[in-house]
Amino acid sequence: MMRGNQSHITEFLLLGLTSDLKQQVWLFASFLGMYLVNVGGNSVIIAAIWGDAHLHTPMYFFLSNLSLVDICFTTVIVPQMLVNMLTQRKAILFTRCLAQMYFFVAFGITDSFLLAAMALDRYVAICHPLHYTTIMNPRCCLQLVTASWLVSHLHSLTHTILMARLSFCGPNVIHHFFCDVQPLLMLSCSDTSVNELLAFTEGSFVIMSPFIFITVSYVYITRAVLRVPSRRGRYKVFSTCGSHLTVVALFYGTIISVYIRPSSTYSVTKDRVITVVYTVVIPMLNPFIYSLRNKDMKQAMKKLMRKTD
Repeated sequence: MMRGNQSHITEFLLLGLTSDLKQQVWLFASFLGMYLVNVGGNSVIIAAIWGDAHLHTPMYFFLSNLSLVDICFTTVIVPQMLVNMLTQRKAILFTRCLAQMYFFVAFGITDSFLLAAMALDRYVAICHPLHYTTIMNPRCCLQLVTASWLVSHLHSLTHTILMARLSFCGPNVIHHFFCDVQPLLMLSCSDTSVNELLAFTEGSFVIMSPFIFITVSYVYITRAVLRVPSRRGRYKVFSTCGSHLTVVALFYGTIISVYIRPSSTYSVTKDRVITVVYTVVIPMLNPFIYSLRNKDMKQAMKKLMRKTD
């Protein structure tokens, strides 16, 4: 396919995390293990929530959706990476590369909006407990989840369409383990100013607006908790937010350090390591974070285990 006098690249080469075969062996085992734990753990969370009527509440409805998104988010990246390590074939078609980028961005932004919806749930539950059932009704929860999915996919579609219009005339080597926005922009021989402007402005908005909303929500939550007279009461109320706060800190701490900055500061080695954390490690840890100190989840999992025996 030709664009002017330049041939358009039909495939890219994903270099992955390392070219050392010995390191690839333990990396393959590590990523396979983390992926299986992620899929297994998040699937158990979903099954436990939907199988226990006591967990049919807004908080757990959002959590089940978050678990589903975490499975999809990692599945977009890890299986392809494992196949590349196993076969030593690093080529990926241009169309498949765009598809991977589309779903990666879409699920990542969905994750962000769902965390904001969970913050809203905690805010209403703690700051307006008497109006909780009225505000966080099933229709409202469904609308929040639907909006999270729709907005994130529209955002991703915009990025993908603009990326598809660029020319890639060589080199075709991506110094990453999947097709991310920034590494692809660095390979384009077209003017990428519109893409970079969109990534920094609109991209910053869809990432930072949920983060700001979560931050403001927790400011009000903290104020409400501090008004509780007993120390034990304050701990009990705030402990319901502990898991969510942990995930928010891990997720946004890594996401912001990679994406909310000028493209001139992009670092291949540093960003690959950080990307592994939010694409593989955090989705794997989420089931443990949300269940280890949650009595309701533990009881639901025990019921699920008894049903499967």
